[in-house]
Formats: sequence, structure tokens, C-alpha cells
Amino acid sequence: MDLPIRKKLPHTIPQWVAEGSWFFITINCVPPGKNQLCRAGSGDAVLAAMKFNHERLVWHCRLCLLMPDHLHAIIAFPREPGMQTTVKNWKKFVAGKYGVDWQRDFFDHRLRNHHELKEKTSYVLMNLRKRLCERAEDWVWIYRPNDPPPLLLG
Repeated sequence: MDLPIRKKLPHTIPQWVAEGSWFFITINCVPPGKNQLCRAGSGDAVLAAMKFNHERLVWHCRLCLLMPDHLHAIIAFPREPGMQTTVKNWKKFVAGKYGVDWQRDFFDHRLRNHHELKEKTSYVLMNLRKRLCERAEDWVWIYRPNDPPPLLLG
């Protein structure tokens, strides 16, 4: 029995959503379960690419945490070129330069208020503590700039 082909997810940010709104992003690697991200070389490169885009104002990253086969990030995107193009270009760069095999597409969820922003940040860090280390502070595969976010929720 053939499985149905999943439709592409629409990542268009509606016009009524304020520019600079936070999004919770999950990007998976393929195959699932294979450690591609939490190792020297590829993990360092993924975090450096995340930081590069943040410093060049391609996006504003509040948090990016690598797990062995996926990453979670809380990011705000400018309206142009938008979330879909920005993430696609970033994934293509990281895949081509560092050999990370990404799953097609990604998952996003708009964080609607301070409560959801805090909740998702806690979820990411708690998930890490449950699975991979006792204290989130000990995890090296994390990018968390400490500059205050411009125009954003938090």
C-alpha cells in the first residue's frame, strides 16, 4: 500500500501578523535517529550559520538548540523575503557546505504572546534536560544571543 504524498506546508506569514513576530521552528534531518548535528564540525557549522544570519539581520534568533537529528529554534523573520525563502536558503547553504541531510520542508508555529514565547523556550530546554543532559547550561549545541530583540515580543 502506497502512503499518500504529504503536501508542502504553507509558510507564508499573513499580512495581519506583525512583522517581527516570533516563530517556533523545527527542522528535521534524514534519516531520523542518525546524529548529524551534535558533533564537532557539522554542529559547529550549523550554529555558526545560525549566528551569521542573526548578525546580518537575515533573521532574529532568540534560541537555536541542536538535537542529534533535528533542531528547534525561535526566530523572527522580516516580511521580505519571508520565512519560507529564508529557511530554504539557509538549509541549502548548510547542506551544500557541511553535508547535513535535511528533511524536505520544516515545521513552524507562530508564538502569539509572551506566555507562548516563554512556554516554547521552556519546552525546548526541558526536552533537552529530559533526553540528553541534566542541566541545559551544560549543553554545547545551543545558540542563544543575549542582545535585546528589536521590535519583537520579548
